[in-house]
Amino acid sequence: MSTASIGERSRVVDAGSYRVIIGANLRLEFASHVVRAARAHRYAVISDSQVAPHYADALVTALSALAATTLHVVAAGEAHKTRAEWARLTDELLDVGCGRDTTIVALGGGVIGDLAGFVAATFMRGVPVVQCPTSLLAMIDASIGGKTGVDTEAGKNLVGAFHPPAVVLADVETLRTLPEPHRRAGLAEAIKHGVVADAGYFERIAGDLPALLSGDPTATLDCVTRSVEIKSEVVTSDTHEHGRRKVLNFGHTLGHAVEQVSGYALLHGEAVAIGMVLEARLAERMGIAQRGTTETIEHVVMGAGLPTTVPATLASDEILGATKRDKKVRAGTVEYALPERVGVMAGGDRGWAVPVEDALVRSVLEARA
Repeated sequence: MSTASIGERSRVVDAGSYRVIIGANLRLEFASHVVRAARAHRYAVISDSQVAPHYADALVTALSALAATTLHVVAAGEAHKTRAEWARLTDELLDVGCGRDTTIVALGGGVIGDLAGFVAATFMRGVPVVQCPTSLLAMIDASIGGKTGVDTEAGKNLVGAFHPPAVVLADVETLRTLPEPHRRAGLAEAIKHGVVADAGYFERIAGDLPALLSGDPTATLDCVTRSVEIKSEVVTSDTHEHGRRKVLNFGHTLGHAVEQVSGYALLHGEAVAIGMVLEARLAERMGIAQRGTTETIEHVVMGAGLPTTVPATLASDEILGATKRDKKVRAGTVEYALPERVGVMAGGDRGWAVPVEDALVRSVLEARA
């Protein structure tokens, strides 16, 4: 995995079949990068109702000078990452004359990246997609790795496809318009990357929290770059999540369940923060993690202003039920990615995921108070 600098405030990470370009004010060059990576007869920009007013017009105007370009806007929020929105968007693409010579540009956070990526994966049996993430969570996690999908009533991301982007373009300056709760939520994925792969990075995040929360451009660029390096290295070693890539699910088994049961009132990163603390506690109780691992993770999560316990209004039975509908269920038992200590996950001898009985999970959930 290599990282190159293309200027004082720009980095390029090799993610295998595509590049991730990270920089300040990169959005001013989005169109040229899009055309270079995925030249097309038509471009379809998919964004949401919060991001589009800030950045869509400039991108559509720049692309329109090069080829026919249309803008398609989705209402903001996880509640709209659905098969119904997928159907509406694909119908819109057909209505405006898009064909196999179309490139889709996903401009927004993780919801837009997942949804637009799934549209690209399935439209005309697959057309290129360029990811232009505008949230911290999307920059360091959702846009990397080629996972696309939509939610169903049964759970998150249960319908989807692997569809790697042609390029990822991350302008850290767009984070200046990101609400503070979303900035904090994005840090949950950065903390996760430190836990699963790099103890030094975990410690650096802990030390840089004030700068990261204030939007300091240098700290943010460094954070995004290192997280992209970690996720890209893991993903390229296991593109379809049959092995090591499972470590990236740390915090997500219980996190997804808590998020779903909350009716998506919790942001994804908030739910993952809770999931990391609970799953680390599971690992300690099972004798997998070193004593004190949970406390170490919990301290940094709290320092980021993220929750560490399940809201009292959410029932343990409902959370357990939601885990049963997760993609990580095998032979009726839910599997968890668990740490041995910060920077090291339970290894290949365990298949990178550990079956955990419901009784133990329930004990952790009910001890949350």
